[in-house]
Amino acid sequence: MIEITFLGTVAGIPTKERSHPAIALEHYGKAKEILLFDCGEGTQLQLMKARISFMQIDKIFITHWHADHFAGLIPLITTLCLEKRAKELKIFAPEAEKFVSNILDLGYFGTRFPVTAINVPFHGTEVRLIEEGEEYQIFSIPVLHTIPSVAYCFKEKDSWGIDVNKLKELGLRRGYWLKKLKKFGKTEYRGKEIKIEQVANLKLGLKVVYTGDTKPCENVVKLSKGADLLIHDGTFLELDEADGKGHADVGQAAEIAKQAGVKSLILTNISRRYRNVKELENRAQNVFPNSKVAYDFMKVTLKK
Repeated sequence: MIEITFLGTVAGIPTKERSHPAIALEHYGKAKEILLFDCGEGTQLQLMKARISFMQIDKIFITHWHADHFAGLIPLITTLCLEKRAKELKIFAPEAEKFVSNILDLGYFGTRFPVTAINVPFHGTEVRLIEEGEEYQIFSIPVLHTIPSVAYCFKEKDSWGIDVNKLKELGLRRGYWLKKLKKFGKTEYRGKEIKIEQVANLKLGLKVVYTGDTKPCENVVKLSKGADLLIHDGTFLELDEADGKGHADVGQAAEIAKQAGVKSLILTNISRRYRNVKELENRAQNVFPNSKVAYDFMKVTLKK
């Protein structure tokens, strides 16, 4: 199961209702893990309000180095120090080594725990694996913004579920041998080789994509193919030449969702000019019906 909390959903300048971009992804597998995508100003306070433990966050994924997407790193790291954190914190981003080093050199606060910066490629059209856990993988791809920027994909690993009926049909019994079968894909049972596909069904893992700031682009379509959820930049109702560069309007984001064949679309990074988002939502739904506009502390639960 995955639970996603939208900690901040505004573009550029915050409002009383919307904070700077940040998304907490809680993955409930063999062990609970919390990942943070972007970390705008005020993120640690938003985490507290949402009752999500920042001490459990071990990996942070920054889409790009505009302040509204990363300025919360400085106070968050300071708080982790004051709370006597000891375990490593990984920060993934385009040019991560350069910018994380600059952040850690600011002021006189030092770190009592290791902070590891991992550079994420920001050129080309290739989907790249940048991190792997026991039960999931994180992929990235470059997107179109005014500075080096990437989108991220959280993908649960596919898994095999033993089918009791298939066992019965083959005259097989449950036992320790099934653990070996799941681990290696095949094993022996009473002198006979059994392959995993003979007795199990493949369960596809959940897939979530987060774009950060981006114009509509084919790279997002490629990364998002078949995703359970696409979280896309939806800064404007309708883009024109006077609007800020490097963003999408809600209709364009909905078209990306449609092309990628995703199950649902949530629009975030909303300009402060829109107090009532119903028109934004309606415009997106005209193109892709399963569209919603995010708000601060909105929670989404995904299950298979």
